[in-house]
Amino acid sequence: MLEISNISKTFFPNTVNERKALVDLSLNLNEGDFVTVIGSNGAGKSTLLNAVSGRYTVDSGNIEVDGQRVNRLKEYQRAKYIGRVFQDPMAGTAPNLTIEQNLSLALRRGKPRGLGLALTSKQRERFREELKALELGLENRLPAKVGLLSGGQRQALSLLMAGFTHPRILLLDEHTAALDPQRAELVSNLTERIVSQGGLTTLMVTHNMEQALHLGNRLIMMHEGRIVFQASEEEKRQLTVPLLLAEFAKIKGAMLDDRALLA
Repeated sequence: MLEISNISKTFFPNTVNERKALVDLSLNLNEGDFVTVIGSNGAGKSTLLNAVSGRYTVDSGNIEVDGQRVNRLKEYQRAKYIGRVFQDPMAGTAPNLTIEQNLSLALRRGKPRGLGLALTSKQRERFREELKALELGLENRLPAKVGLLSGGQRQALSLLMAGFTHPRILLLDEHTAALDPQRAELVSNLTERIVSQGGLTTLMVTHNMEQALHLGNRLIMMHEGRIVFQASEEEKRQLTVPLLLAEFAKIKGAMLDDRALLA
């Protein structure tokens, strides 16, 4: 499904600022896998997602989606395979467009554009049904500009949009980190529902170890551009936050982000 083979990425090579963000990293996701990713600051977690999405090109190695090598594809070309939600609630939507316009754009992601009605009554009805599941009342605000929504509402909308066309891969980059605890829980529960109902293959970066343990069927821990610990579905069920901290403590000199201790 998603096969990452021996990828490396170095920023500012051959300078005093050289930083190896990914080092010979390999990771395979089968259809329907939901892998949570934790690790120290600068471990390469977001760089991994950026490499998969095409935002960054890798220096070496190979990335395949459904057996197709995507290394040479630009970010916009990979959009038909990949949905993504960012940490910043402002990043995943167009604030000056309405809710229905944002959803319409998401519906057309990765598809050729042609002439025709921008939005049909059938599509509006679908949007209302999809939004109703969020239980935020947004189904009654289709003409409202997204910039008027709260951070939690926008992140929930971004998540819905990312999964709207059932992407082959869903990337979640600390998508609850900027939200207050109540909204973070709402979006976390929504994530579980959307991924489960859609059977989406998902890679999620989080600083919250409770969330990392609760969501998904697999877990990986990164440090200095490498995967230093992995847990299968069965192993993950036995894990606790103290056990994860103990695993991380084995890495000499490593420091977890303090936020990782938050429940």
